[in-house]
Amino acid sequence: MRIGIGIDVHAFGAEEAHRPLILGGVCIPHPRGLLGHSDADVLTHAVMDALLGAARLGDIGRHFPDTSATYRDADSLALLRQVKTLLAQAHWQVEDLDCVIIAEQPRLSPYRDKMAINIAAALELEPSFVGIKATTSEHLGFEGREEGISAYAVALLQPAD
Repeated sequence: MRIGIGIDVHAFGAEEAHRPLILGGVCIPHPRGLLGHSDADVLTHAVMDALLGAARLGDIGRHFPDTSATYRDADSLALLRQVKTLLAQAHWQVEDLDCVIIAEQPRLSPYRDKMAINIAAALELEPSFVGIKATTSEHLGFEGREEGISAYAVALLQPAD
């Protein structure tokens, strides 16, 4: 078995940018979305890095560079499905994921189950294999100042049969 960790951070854009806030493939009502080359889904990016790291396949920047127009405004769940294919080609399967999102606002509790369902579906897993937690930073740091959101993910892989 192998373990990988993924961390991602994105800053909020200006309110007038009208960019949606997407976490785990869920569009969450909020006046500001996250800045990024793709859809800036900080949770899914952390998951992808954890999976790629556990399989020793590099990171999302290697596979989906932000210098490529191909990935501009890309759907991160679609990229996660590509990561699933890379894992299968390397003979690994996902055993478990545990994730935490750090954000002062918005409150994410109502969306956690749907995020887990979306990530599990992209990886062809049961939702019970994907843990999603959300916390604040108690008004400390950039998350506490509501400048952005960070996410952490830990992945456990096992050799595919």
